[in-house]
Amino acid sequence: MKQRILALLLAAALTLSLLSSAALAADGDVSAPDSSAGQTEENQSPETGDAAPEGDTAVPERESDETEAPVPDEDAPENGEDESPVEEYIPDPAGAVTFQNLDRRIREGNLQIRSIQENVDILEEIDYDKLKEDLRLQLNQLAQAQWMMVQFGQSGTLAYERMDQAYDAVREQFDAIKDGDMQADNAETIRQLQNLQNQIVMAGEATYIALAAMENQETGLERQLAALDRALEELQLRYKLGHISSLTLHEAQAGRAALNSGLSTLRMNLNTYKGQLELLIGAEITGEISMSPLPTVTQEELDSMNLEQDLETAKENSWDLYQATETMKEERKKYYNVGGDAASDFQKKTENYKRVKHTWMAAKYTYDNTVRNFELGLRNLYLKVRDYQQVLAAARTTLAVKRDSYAAAQLKYQQGAISANTLLEAEDDLKEARETVAGAENDLFSSYNTYRWAVDYGIIN
Repeated sequence: MKQRILALLLAAALTLSLLSSAALAADGDVSAPDSSAGQTEENQSPETGDAAPEGDTAVPERESDETEAPVPDEDAPENGEDESPVEEYIPDPAGAVTFQNLDRRIREGNLQIRSIQENVDILEEIDYDKLKEDLRLQLNQLAQAQWMMVQFGQSGTLAYERMDQAYDAVREQFDAIKDGDMQADNAETIRQLQNLQNQIVMAGEATYIALAAMENQETGLERQLAALDRALEELQLRYKLGHISSLTLHEAQAGRAALNSGLSTLRMNLNTYKGQLELLIGAEITGEISMSPLPTVTQEELDSMNLEQDLETAKENSWDLYQATETMKEERKKYYNVGGDAASDFQKKTENYKRVKHTWMAAKYTYDNTVRNFELGLRNLYLKVRDYQQVLAAARTTLAVKRDSYAAAQLKYQQGAISANTLLEAEDDLKEARETVAGAENDLFSSYNTYRWAVDYGIIN
């Protein structure tokens, strides 16, 4: 696209300069060229040398030009405006972010996405009808200038050759719009850019989910540290009574130091990744942003998963598969242009035929391999969701048992049958079971969210 735009600009600049040169040459007294000195345009008179009127919008052809068909407007919306209800947007509090608003905040606040969107807007705002008409006028101007140069005997000059090159460049752009090639190329570029935007949003959601898991891990380490502190108090008392050696006490103290060090490292990582999340959403980078809990995957959402149907949708939305398909089609076209399977024995022995055939087969194998990997990737994501679903169910069952055990421990403590430390140990077991459930819920949501990205956007990491 950049090359095309550059070609247009160069052609326009060259047109102005050469038209000026031709006008200066018109002041002199020169004889008319013979019939073989230049090329006759359809909208010009070869006998009188009169140029076509400037208002004539017909595209000049130096040889011939077929009747043009109107170019369909490929940018028009297919189904009109989306009339589906829009959920009310509730902004996040200052210094906080919710997963529900994360997609919107990344698309609105991420500088990389906004930069990409500017390029998307440039392509979407192209008025192809207007651009086509501008190119038509340039072609007319170039043709008129060429005819004047032919009249003045300048058909073999360097200026004429450059004018000829400019004409070909503009004509190429005109034909690209007329045939819909430019519209198709720009639509493909837009899709590629939007795919890149989606990958950035997906990375942001993955960061959010990872941070949620790290915060759950932080809670677990804090609980373990509190339990270890209680154990150390008991060990210190037993050491004073001579029940344990100093080595046993020191080993326990070293274990606490290691646990505390791990907790400090985890908090540092939390600050680092929260800073990355703040960068992604365009917020002030503090590393202290507050996050809401992840949404819960509903049973209805799980029941709606259908691997076969979702696979077809995912294939349609995949940029990688689209690229592989287009490459295969292009190489297949080249192969059949040289005869394909129906080529003669003589053709099949030529180096060009062999090279084109090998390239076509390589593209076909690449496409088949891309499809198979894509299918395998989505299948694995589907199975992972189902596995985390059963893991969560098992964790909830364990939590229910630990809840009953803690209730029984509370009753025994009230009856004086167990110590306070024993009750606290039962409470720790209950908290650990809750953390396990929370981790399983996060894992299920993470796998389901990744699966939805694969289906809805065709992105499989």
